[in-house]
Amino acid sequence: MDNTNLDKAMEIFTLLIVGEEISSAQHVDLYEDYRNNSEVYDILTSVLKKSNLSLYEFGNSLYVTAGDGNRIFGFTNDELKRAIGLRLNKELYLAYFIIYNTILLFYQDSGSFSYVDYVRSEDVIAQTDSSLKQAMKALHDKALNDVEENSFQTLAALWEDMPLVPVNEDMASLKAARGSKTGFVKLVFNFLISQDLFFESQGRYYIKPRFRALAENYYEDNRGRLYSIVTGGDRDAAY
Repeated sequence: MDNTNLDKAMEIFTLLIVGEEISSAQHVDLYEDYRNNSEVYDILTSVLKKSNLSLYEFGNSLYVTAGDGNRIFGFTNDELKRAIGLRLNKELYLAYFIIYNTILLFYQDSGSFSYVDYVRSEDVIAQTDSSLKQAMKALHDKALNDVEENSFQTLAALWEDMPLVPVNEDMASLKAARGSKTGFVKLVFNFLISQDLFFESQGRYYIKPRFRALAENYYEDNRGRLYSIVTGGDRDAAY
């Protein structure tokens, strides 16, 4: 093994895990080493695998994300609740479900990838309403196991108990908070912004390249059972 190549691979690894951009525009030499030097590529891939990290390339940029159960580079449930501003596990699972439905809004058409240019909180609320209705219908039409049935019943009850907005507040002045559907979605959006996945302009939320890199790789590979339940079945033309 060439020590120079080892040093380059470890420099790429170090920069990626602290959120630095490695692309055709930033750290160009390292990006070219990753693309064109097979030993650098192999060393980096091995280190990432042993660290339970996945590497995605999108738009001539590199991105990493933590694998399942990664306690070093990922979030524990308690850490994630604090980061979003939640208290209960069922609220966290609802946040996961909202993020999943946000992805569905952007990636329903496998031919063009991006289905819409942006989303608003009301779009995600409508999508979440629709997905939960489909999931509750599946309780009667499909053979869901006990865990699935209890999970969707819990999420549906929590979501339905929330008003659209708190009493005596309007949409324009509403802040991110746990007490309403709109405020809850804004909590989730704020977290996505903090993770460099979204940016907001005049109430519209746009996806950033990091979001696209994760969604167009991880989501395609892992849509699985939840996708089948909330969409009513596998559709070849949809993600």
